[in-house]
Amino acid sequence: MTRTRRRCPRCRTELDEGPILYRCAHCERAVYAADLDDDYAPVAAAAR
Repeated sequence: MTRTRRRCPRCRTELDEGPILYRCAHCERAVYAADLDDDYAPVAAAAR
């Protein structure tokens, strides 16, 4: 299983905590996982 790094939509800083509610240490914003636009793409499919 690979761990994906989530980034704050406002300042692009890496988010901590999770997996449901993430927090940005830089802009002190709380972001729900449902609000992040992260699609699963297998590594083999991304190389094509």
